[in-house]
Amino acid sequence: MKLVVRVMLVSLVLVLVAAGAGYLYLRQSLPRTEGEIRVAGVSAAVEIQRDRYGIPHIFAQRDEDAIFALGYVHAQDRLWQMEMNRRIGAGRLAEILGPSALETDRFLRTLGVRRAAEANLRGIDAQARSLLEAYAAGVNAFLAGNPVLPPEFWLTGARPEPWTPADSATWTKMVAWDLGGNWRNELLRMRLSRTLPLARIHEFVAPYPGEAPPEIADLKTLYGSLDRGGVQLAEDADRLLALAPGEPPDGVGSNNWVVSGAHSTSGKPLLANDPHLGLTAPPVWYLAHLSVAGRNVIGATFPGVPAIVLGRNDRIAWGFTNTGPDVQDLYLEKLDAAGNYLTPDGPRAFTVIEESIRVKGAPDEPLQIRVSRHGPVISDVSRAAADQTPRGYVIAFAWTALLEDDRTLQAAHKIARAGNWQEFLSAARDYQVPQQNMVYADIEGNIGFVAPGRIPVRKPENDLKGLAPAPGWDARYDWAGWIPFEQLPQQYNPASGRLWSANERITPPGYSHFLTSEWHPPYRSRRIHELLDAAPRHSVESFARIQGDVVSLAMRESLPHLLKVRAASEPARRALALLERWDGSAAPDRAEPVIAWAWWRELTRLLYADELGDAFRGQWTARAPFVANVLSGQGDHARWCDDVRTPALESCEQLLAASLEAALADLTQRYGAEMAKWRWGEAHVARHEHRPFGRHPLLQLGFDIRVPTPGDTYTVNVGRKNFGDEEHPFANRHAASLRAVYDLADLEQSLYIHSGGQSGNVLSPHYAAFTEAWAKNEYIRMTTQRSVLDAQPHQLLRLTPAR
Repeated sequence: MKLVVRVMLVSLVLVLVAAGAGYLYLRQSLPRTEGEIRVAGVSAAVEIQRDRYGIPHIFAQRDEDAIFALGYVHAQDRLWQMEMNRRIGAGRLAEILGPSALETDRFLRTLGVRRAAEANLRGIDAQARSLLEAYAAGVNAFLAGNPVLPPEFWLTGARPEPWTPADSATWTKMVAWDLGGNWRNELLRMRLSRTLPLARIHEFVAPYPGEAPPEIADLKTLYGSLDRGGVQLAEDADRLLALAPGEPPDGVGSNNWVVSGAHSTSGKPLLANDPHLGLTAPPVWYLAHLSVAGRNVIGATFPGVPAIVLGRNDRIAWGFTNTGPDVQDLYLEKLDAAGNYLTPDGPRAFTVIEESIRVKGAPDEPLQIRVSRHGPVISDVSRAAADQTPRGYVIAFAWTALLEDDRTLQAAHKIARAGNWQEFLSAARDYQVPQQNMVYADIEGNIGFVAPGRIPVRKPENDLKGLAPAPGWDARYDWAGWIPFEQLPQQYNPASGRLWSANERITPPGYSHFLTSEWHPPYRSRRIHELLDAAPRHSVESFARIQGDVVSLAMRESLPHLLKVRAASEPARRALALLERWDGSAAPDRAEPVIAWAWWRELTRLLYADELGDAFRGQWTARAPFVANVLSGQGDHARWCDDVRTPALESCEQLLAASLEAALADLTQRYGAEMAKWRWGEAHVARHEHRPFGRHPLLQLGFDIRVPTPGDTYTVNVGRKNFGDEEHPFANRHAASLRAVYDLADLEQSLYIHSGGQSGNVLSPHYAAFTEAWAKNEYIRMTTQRSVLDAQPHQLLRLTPAR
């Protein structure tokens, strides 16, 4: 017995020693931030001064050297994130994650993001190409030092390959992918047309508040006129939606606004920006400062991309929100007996691309990609569809980001170098994908707005307007060129002295071009407008408070209708009593948002799960305009309250009562019976998910970042949920990934924060250093002044040319 105990103790000691040795070894994967390193690729010495937050301030004499150093520090701090990002875009996840990633790889290989990125590199100007190469050289200089790799590489067995300009270009395409998604609604409409008339589809995919539904062809007639192939394609729609990565959440978007000196306490413009993206660990943003021969640009970068994407220089500041234009169209390509597809000019052969996907622990997977004149055939990605007898039709995907002459890679550096409005506009001309609402301010007191992007012109005879898959053999559905840059929405020094955008409609009445009919609902925009009106003059502090606002206008809109319900139980009466005194504020210490959003969740389940059938789970979101229309009894919307699966005719009153009871039962099971102790912050935890370990039940405990947060899907301080996540239906998955406020009277007083930390290494103290402050709507200041940096705690690393 003593021998057994002794063996167990020795084994335990050995395990602890091994764990300690492993930890000490992996600690070496933290970056070297002091001293001097000789590297090949810089023309002169570059200094990298890291402040107390781990933010690099890079001092160089040439743009290429500064960008080289940016690549170096990105690799030091975010190497695994960069590795994952390039593999996602290139469709190479299965190489390190195995067969579970194969379907995603098939989709992205078929989509051709990497192919488009490589084509774009051949058409950009020499300066942009030089900077991309300098950045890649910086990443590779770090790799050439044979560093100890972060833990993820050891856990997966992956090893980084040399970085290339195509890797950077590919990730910019994936950012555009995450900000798009019109094609999903096209598939949804095709799917719903099998069981619902067009009027009811328009009710569910609600038009912009106050506007009539778009006039389009009857979808049931259109798809019913096809042979069984069209029916089968509609059935494949759900499979395609499930395969595509990065599904945009309900209400996806961002905020920005700017006021002139007439509306600020300083007499100079103020500008605020908070882009909303999925919460990841590490976060999508990395703060950095580049100083080249005394010229400064500072702000937020994407690891893997050689640019300050959002920020300010010595003269201007800028911020983006997503416009959300319709730049994705699906086409039904009709096949002939020879396997060609029909065009207005007759049959044409597909372009065929043969690829092979490497799969960890399994044989390589061959992939044949067909490309029509419109784009890649994405219906081939559905294995279930591909294995069936050819049905006569396939679905091709057209997207402006896949065009070979996209010049977006040229834009970011030019924007960062702009010193006035005309230079900013000139740079914005090259910004083609994704279209963005850009606000601008300069130290001279000017403010502006422009929405650059490559937007297709749709023909007057196009009776689908990009809202549903179109017959690809009919020329009326083809794009007819692009909206000229000069005719895209823009304003400069408006008389109001204020500009803002929150993904709402940005085109004025009578605007001559079609951008989209699927603008996001204007709840955040209206609230920003209210808060800007609430004070005659604003300051950095008041702008920060607006960014932190958690009053939900969507909830205020529908709450009076919800409260008309008759309580069927004592818990329901107590819940209604709480909600009657509630102002719609989604504060973390309140019970009311928990009750209200759980009720909303159960109500939407009862409203449309019956009509959507198998498609329900993927479409289960808040859909505030639709719910508001149902609750207010607009038109025939009350018919959604009837359960079409039963012979009885259910009323909205019945659904409200039943959904409240279901919500309270669910909340009691989740959080206990004491309603007064329920807290929105506990339910609405921001879950920064690590890729790929966020889906591993044990590893997520070490790699994910979590923090209680306020807000909801429609508040300025946004926090979007996933109703379909049964375990965490109220968790915050998509929020303000970055917040910044710029004071053009003194740019050094500008404020910044992002949702995680500068480091992507879980062993670093900078892994989640900003998270608590971000959740509390707190900020840091970043300076460009070398004297100030020198006087603060810092670490200095010099990169010098190798001899």
